[in-house]
Amino acid sequence: MQETKELPKEIFISGVAGGNEKLATPSTKESAYAKNRTKSFHPPIENYWQWQSPPLNKQRKSYRSFSAILSHPFKYRNMRRSRSTQMVLEGPHNPKDEKLVDTFRELLFLEGQSPGKHFDYHTLLRFLRMRDFDMAKAKDMFMQYIKWRQEFGVDVITKEFKFEECQQVKIFYPHGFHGVDRYGRPVYIERIGMIDLDMLLQVTTIERLVKHHVCEQEKTLNWRYPACSLAAKKHIASTISILDVKNVGMSQFSKPARYLFLEIQRIDSNYYPETLHRLFIVNAGSGFRVIWKTIKAFLDARTLAKIRVLGADYKSSLTEAIDPSNLPSFLGGECTCSESGGCLFSDKGPWNDPEITEMLQGMLCTDDEEGGQTNASNEKSALSRDDENIVPYKEEGVKVDKVLFDEKIKTFEPVIEDAKQKINMLENSLQETKLVLQGLAQHLQELKR
Repeated sequence: MQETKELPKEIFISGVAGGNEKLATPSTKESAYAKNRTKSFHPPIENYWQWQSPPLNKQRKSYRSFSAILSHPFKYRNMRRSRSTQMVLEGPHNPKDEKLVDTFRELLFLEGQSPGKHFDYHTLLRFLRMRDFDMAKAKDMFMQYIKWRQEFGVDVITKEFKFEECQQVKIFYPHGFHGVDRYGRPVYIERIGMIDLDMLLQVTTIERLVKHHVCEQEKTLNWRYPACSLAAKKHIASTISILDVKNVGMSQFSKPARYLFLEIQRIDSNYYPETLHRLFIVNAGSGFRVIWKTIKAFLDARTLAKIRVLGADYKSSLTEAIDPSNLPSFLGGECTCSESGGCLFSDKGPWNDPEITEMLQGMLCTDDEEGGQTNASNEKSALSRDDENIVPYKEEGVKVDKVLFDEKIKTFEPVIEDAKQKINMLENSLQETKLVLQGLAQHLQELKR
């Protein structure tokens, strides 16, 4: 079924007192890869390219570098998956950007990074987009991301960290995912004005809140986005957020609150770039205006371009992006989630739909070493182990078709042989140069006599 393409729109920051202020594009130094891309703000990552399915009677052949062979975790995880479902999960590829992504992947490979689950097209594209396709800057950002994952222990935290106080935390810090927008993206909501920081810090700590936030980011990338993609039948790779700042003033912006905000903002900007589609800040009063001036100084221009700050008359803006059935009643919508104790306690969305989760469990592989059992708190999967042509890669748990892998390796044999010949030629040239220098040294000695 043909999906309606969401047209990229110019994004504004709406002033609290009314009127729109257009965000200026910052001037940046661009590398050779970025010179042809003069715009700093890119269209939504989901529809960055309108993918066209190739004719079924023609098998598409394309050359890929060695690092690209292992770069599509979704593509090779389950060879029984239908072509359309694979396309939904893996997402569309812009041919021009795909060349840049492959080049970027090879650059990282030369830096000693092993191809794995973080080398997929859309992950690398997010880092390239965040740095306006400047290869050097994107490489530094990605390397810092990998280093942070190791030092912070992201993979360990997502498997072992238990946030038992979650329900209590939501009483004093109302937040959570609730439904999807009209495009199919997950909707995240926070009621900042209702935070009771003193009570919050009695049931948890800042450190645990940060770990919980990282776990939620990982769950969104690895579970919510794929679930939303299956439900919407198109690739979903970003979130729409709503911050209700009613009654927020400087008194709420205490030292612990500032630290938590800055730490979460740092993590999201540096390690989860380009995952925010749009942020609505609603019920912004005069007290928030003062805080907003301070907050803006810590946000990069790309993030600011995705933010709309609205006063009390925000309903039409929200319902334009989100159907009222997916919008809580306290934000002008129709949903109450009374059976769950409130919308922010429900975690309502495709990621909890039994039919969708069953599909995901059969598609996404798991890193469980005890027989491939499903782990509900991480990537849920049940990958068949009957296919003898599937070869496991221990480093990242990625599984690749053996026949395809062998064919790709063979394409590199001539390149490797050619490299060996060039190395031999260089060695011979160096030996000849050494002999010439020795002769010159001997000649100089004779002249001195």
